[in-house]
Amino acid sequence: MTGTVIVLWSVPRSRSTAFFRMMLQRGDHIAVHEPFSTLAEHGAADVGGRIAHDEAGVVAALRELADRAPVFVKDTTDARYPAVLADEAFLGGLARSAFLIRRPAETIPSYYAVNPRVRSEQIGFTHLRELFERVRSLTGTTPPVIDAEDLVAAPETTVARFCALLGLRFLPEAMTWPAGDRPEWQATRRWHADVARSTALTRRPPSHAVDLDAVPHLAGYLAHHEPVYRELRRHRIRPAGERL
Repeated sequence: MTGTVIVLWSVPRSRSTAFFRMMLQRGDHIAVHEPFSTLAEHGAADVGGRIAHDEAGVVAALRELADRAPVFVKDTTDARYPAVLADEAFLGGLARSAFLIRRPAETIPSYYAVNPRVRSEQIGFTHLRELFERVRSLTGTTPPVIDAEDLVAAPETTVARFCALLGLRFLPEAMTWPAGDRPEWQATRRWHADVARSTALTRRPPSHAVDLDAVPHLAGYLAHHEPVYRELRRHRIRPAGERL
């Protein structure tokens, strides 16, 4: 019988790998790092030891893993995943989806610092919204949305609410971990230097000083993605005590 696959869909540079690191620390899930985006970029992805060459292959590999143990997947939406969007059995059945967002004024400079050739669609908000709406349509419920700002301002409260909504036990001991690289993200290691130095979900000073107004095309990216961010943020998990 197929078990649980929890998928955290996130825009790039949204602290999603730090969230993934926390889930690794739990030790109660098979953790799969960015199989769909790795496939989109490299043409193949290793999913628990099985090499997938298309999105259907990734889904099949996740099904096999879920037969063995609960699975947690973290992936980013710098690409669009048409076969995933068309797979009702996956998005509307096997997968339990949650979404992670962060202010585009923070994600765009962070992405640009690693890849100055970044295109507007790679910022990821329009792809994320499409997945969000597809999941909501297929399941008839609004999936959880986490804002990265809440994740670092109130990490235990935010993660505890995520766990409650996804049917997980909250494990306070998983909220800290030893610094260091992990084999799960070696294929994209250059993107994860910050989390490799981290030991918890904490706010860090910005390390990418880019004046978006001084780079016209980046200012255009911000104008395009900011409304989508605000739209998704209306559905976010609210910290305890915050007024509606």
